[in-house]
Amino acid sequence: MNLKKYTSEFKNNIRLATPIMMGSLGHLLVGLIDDIMVGRLGAVELAATSLGNSIFFITLSVGLGFSFAITPLIAESDGEGDKEKGRSIFQHGIILTAIIGLVMFIALLFLKPILYHLDQPEEVVVLAIPYYEIVAFSMIPLMIFQGFKQFADGLSQTKYAMWATILTNIVNVILNFTLIYGFWIFPRLELVGAALGTLISRTVMVFFIYIVLMKKDKFTIYLKRLKFEELKKERFLKIINLGFPTALQMLFEVGLFTASVLLAGTLGAFPQAANQIALKLASTTFMIAVGVGVAATIRVGNQKGLKNYFELRRIAFSNFLMIFIIMFAFAIGFIVFKDFLPLIFTENLEVIKIASSLLVIAGLFQLSDGLQAVILGALRGLQDVNVPSGLTFIAYWIIGFPISYYLGTKAGFGTFGIWIGLLVALTSSALLLFIRFNYLTNKLIQEKNGIT
Repeated sequence: MNLKKYTSEFKNNIRLATPIMMGSLGHLLVGLIDDIMVGRLGAVELAATSLGNSIFFITLSVGLGFSFAITPLIAESDGEGDKEKGRSIFQHGIILTAIIGLVMFIALLFLKPILYHLDQPEEVVVLAIPYYEIVAFSMIPLMIFQGFKQFADGLSQTKYAMWATILTNIVNVILNFTLIYGFWIFPRLELVGAALGTLISRTVMVFFIYIVLMKKDKFTIYLKRLKFEELKKERFLKIINLGFPTALQMLFEVGLFTASVLLAGTLGAFPQAANQIALKLASTTFMIAVGVGVAATIRVGNQKGLKNYFELRRIAFSNFLMIFIIMFAFAIGFIVFKDFLPLIFTENLEVIKIASSLLVIAGLFQLSDGLQAVILGALRGLQDVNVPSGLTFIAYWIIGFPISYYLGTKAGFGTFGIWIGLLVALTSSALLLFIRFNYLTNKLIQEKNGIT
């Protein structure tokens, strides 16, 4: 194998992926900052934010899936050089993400009673409710931001969302410090303060990216508002048809990890807090894979627009190789520093002990987690979403979750057993998705060359 034909693309991949990585990490950092600051209040408080965020992120995954449909469609129109088509996709996408944000907020309010029936410690639920109610409202600005972000990403202009999330984190840190612990004229609000910081910072994020894009000439044609008569049912349906299977795929994955939180919660507040620590650390490195995955979506989408399927396959494989190398380094880091990383969140020795064992498994699934995310990104660039959605359901819920449930609750392995199931699920997903991508791209090349 001539590795140079793949490694030569690393520079272009990194150029696109780095701002997305930073932006994705920024989104995650909002929650991570909440966890670190709330963790200083105690293990029960940390478990409460975990529980409150669990339902939120399940719902968010649905909205994100729809917004992700905007990027490959914009990338394809950009590859075709059709700006009017791109403008139409963007404007319809913004309308759709705003509506989804409102619907998701209302859905979260209706879902609130579920928190009382998840077999979680009572003291955790009591603290989680007010946090959950405020964070739920942040769904609206977050989804509007996603519409702008996915549009800019599709045009390979990935730095603007990064700037927005950097600003968000600065605002969030300042607000958390003043509102969680109390400072100057601000009262000590603890978990409610963390939720308010998240809501305000996400609202600031929307205004920032809108103002930045509005001032750039390159976006002028896209930001020209559609007239009512320009709205097309077919355009909305195109985004929905591409977004719905993506939303399902994300729901399956986020649902699996949320199920791990809930299973850990049935074992007590300490195992749940340890599970949250391991998930946060694994999610942090996963954001790197998300960045590379979006880069794969953009570049594959561009090549699809050009109908250059041989280059499409080569570029996609360069992203697969790059994420494998990156995640291998993270895997080593997790295993080597497993006893030190939990100290970032808590000083509770029991929580640290449990989290340390989980980080060994988290280290092992770095490779498969990263690969499946980037392969999904490449398939999204091909606008192939239905079959991958089914494959992830099989991997996560037919293969992985039964193993998590049995080992975690029946076989006595506790949280360690739950995470073995996660490892099996992610590895199965990576394998099935790679087979799918390999089949599709070979088929496209053969069809273009007239081979049946």
